[in-house]
Amino acid sequence: MKKKIYYVGKMDCPSEESMIRMKLDGIREIVQLDFDLENRMLEVVLSDENPEIDSRLESLNLGAQLRTSEEIRDFAKTESLVKQKKLLRRVLLINVAFFVIEMFTGLISNSMGLVADSLDMLADAVVYGLSLWAVGAHLQRKKRVANISGYFQIFLAILGFVEVIRRFVFSETIPDYRMMIMISFFAMIANAASMLILQKTRSKEAHIVASKIFTSNDVIINAGVIIAGFAVMMTHSLLPDLIVGSLVFLVVIRGAGRILEIAK
Repeated sequence: MKKKIYYVGKMDCPSEESMIRMKLDGIREIVQLDFDLENRMLEVVLSDENPEIDSRLESLNLGAQLRTSEEIRDFAKTESLVKQKKLLRRVLLINVAFFVIEMFTGLISNSMGLVADSLDMLADAVVYGLSLWAVGAHLQRKKRVANISGYFQIFLAILGFVEVIRRFVFSETIPDYRMMIMISFFAMIANAASMLILQKTRSKEAHIVASKIFTSNDVIINAGVIIAGFAVMMTHSLLPDLIVGSLVFLVVIRGAGRILEIAK
C-alpha cells in the first residue's frame, strides 16, 4: 500500500475537487482520495504504483505537485462514505426545498431578490447532487449532467437579468418587503440547519468543506435580501430589490461557470 500527498495550488472550491475525482475515475489502484481544501492538499492511497495518476493530475493544470510518497502498512479508511452521503443528502433536500419556496414566494411577491436567492439555492443543490452522484457513476454521465446543470443555471440567470431590466424600465410594482424579510429569515435558519448537519462530519474532503463555505455565503446573501427588504420599506422603491437580485444572479453565473469546468 502506498500513500501520496499532492499540493494542488488551484484547488479552492468543489468544482476542482469534482474535476480531480472525474479525472482519476477508473484508476483501479486508487483506494481512497482525501481532500484538504483549506490547505489545498490531496492525499491518494494506492494499492500499487500507477504513473497515470501523476499525468492525469498534470493535465488538469491545477498546479498539482507531489510532496511526499511513502509505503504504508496500516490503513484505516476515513469516515464512512455512507454517512457522508446521508448528510449531504439532507443538505441537498434543504436546498431544493428552499429553491422551490423562494422561487414561488419571489414570483408572487414581485421580489427579484428572492428569485435570485432561489437560483443560488439551486446552484448549491446541483453541486451537492453532483458530489453525491460522483461515486460509482460513469464518467461520461457525470460530465453530461454537469454540462446540463451549468448551462441551465446560466439560462435561468440570463432570464433573471432580462426580468430585472424589464422591471427597471417598465414596472413600478413595489415588491412585498414583508415577504422578502420573512422568507429570507427562514432561509437563514435553513442554512444554519445545514451547517449543523455538516458539522456532524469530520471529513476534510473538498465537497464537505466547500459545503460549509457555501452555507456561510448563503447566509450573507440572505442577509442582503433582508437588508434590501428593509430598504424597500423605507424608500418605497423597487431599486434595492433589483440591485440585490442582480448581484445574486452574478453569483449564480459564477457558480455555473465552475460547474461547467467539471464537464471539460
